[in-house]
Amino acid sequence: MISSEELLAARTAWGEGLIEISKAFETDGIERARQVAVDVLDAAYGYSFTPVLFKPTLSGGVKTFRTTKEGALSYFVGHSADYPQDTGFGIKGWREVKSETASEFMDGDVAMWMGWIYCIDKDARTTKVDKSFGYKKDADGALRIVLHHSSLPYSPAS
Repeated sequence: MISSEELLAARTAWGEGLIEISKAFETDGIERARQVAVDVLDAAYGYSFTPVLFKPTLSGGVKTFRTTKEGALSYFVGHSADYPQDTGFGIKGWREVKSETASEFMDGDVAMWMGWIYCIDKDARTTKVDKSFGYKKDADGALRIVLHHSSLPYSPAS
């Protein structure tokens, strides 16, 4: 059974990966950021054994859903002719990532988490994201993201 502590550790590792991508971009440029992002995707996501259902925060149109690792990579680092609207969410100068749980569900080797992710950049600006992650434990016992859905919080028109 997957535990709440494992879910927290997986979210924490995801956030640390996002920060690593940002720092790699700032110090060594896009190619290094792309390499780090590939490593983060390989460590955090289940692309090696299953399709991953990925709906990024800032995506739309025919490329809203990212069903391939290449689509996810473009979302995190941009600079892709196949996804020209991607500006690289992972290269926005992130320095801290925190989460707040709304709810979680665990059943055997599958778990889901829903809540808020707070990404804080180098200028102390916070971006709050509504987030859902679905996880599956792989053969080595590591949690892998198989569902990633995020959006900006709803703001009703005045």
